[in-house]
Amino acid sequence: MEPIRWGIIGCGDVTEVKSGPALQKAEGSELVAVMRRNGALAEDYARRHGVAKWYHQAEALIHDPDVNAVYVATPPAFHREYTLLAAKAGKPVYVEKPMARNHEECLDMLSACEAAGVPLYVAYYRRGLPRFAHIKQLLDSGAIGDIRFVQSVQLQTLRPTAGQTLPWRMQPELSGGGLFVDLASHTLDILDYLLGPIGEVQGFAVNQSGQHQVEDLVTSTYAFQSGVIGTGAWCFSSYTRSDSNEIIGSLGKISFSTFGEDVRMELADGQIQALTIPNPPHIQQPLIQRIVDELRGVGRSPSTGVSAARTNRVMDELLRDFYKSI
Repeated sequence: MEPIRWGIIGCGDVTEVKSGPALQKAEGSELVAVMRRNGALAEDYARRHGVAKWYHQAEALIHDPDVNAVYVATPPAFHREYTLLAAKAGKPVYVEKPMARNHEECLDMLSACEAAGVPLYVAYYRRGLPRFAHIKQLLDSGAIGDIRFVQSVQLQTLRPTAGQTLPWRMQPELSGGGLFVDLASHTLDILDYLLGPIGEVQGFAVNQSGQHQVEDLVTSTYAFQSGVIGTGAWCFSSYTRSDSNEIIGSLGKISFSTFGEDVRMELADGQIQALTIPNPPHIQQPLIQRIVDELRGVGRSPSTGVSAARTNRVMDELLRDFYKSI
């Protein structure tokens, strides 16, 4: 069976440990080319990671006949452009999260891939991690009974930005928003995986610190199509760092963090189950393996363009009024 031969567009920090080595180590997968606009940095990455080819133009990588799948690891501002180019070339696409800057760009990407007959995947890699598979098994088995609601809180201390160039994650023209888009997208997507799609969304987005132009507090109430209700608060100018999710059912609750490794289940009868399920060394590898398996006809990926676009829609609903006002 022919291997999946990947080319990376944008071989920056996220590809150093999380994804690049995973493309090389997944069964039936090879990393054959990388691209970065700075050719010297692309060459350096290729040398350090043992990759045969490097480019400084995306089009050259996409049209390399040795590349039969493209991984877009740039900031979100470029996801749509490179996805459309790869789709036109007839090559499957794996794109970093969030899928794009907004839901409209996601729809363009979906349409282009559908028209070209190529699959589109998104790097919401928590869908592939054993920890979340365990949580989903608990929920699906009825371990905590009928699910009533979920509540999520993420706190971070303020990142000083005065007199500094803002990281791209805090430049809406590149990322689609602030840290909410970069970090809360993981939580919203994994809740979609665990509890199904979110329907109606209401909330507020504000900037309280006044130290930059992007949102630093977002609160939300949302209703899943299943009838479960959710609430969330994401504050990036808090006194401390915290990350918690609780799914409450008729018989108990499951507690976990989006970015940690612990899972705790408490039942009404007093039973407590606490587990630590470590992340793999290359955190994207389980999802990449599922994608490679699907491309080779022996499995199915839990993260697709269709599922990822739903998360962008939810974020658009929460941020729309904030960005209209600035």
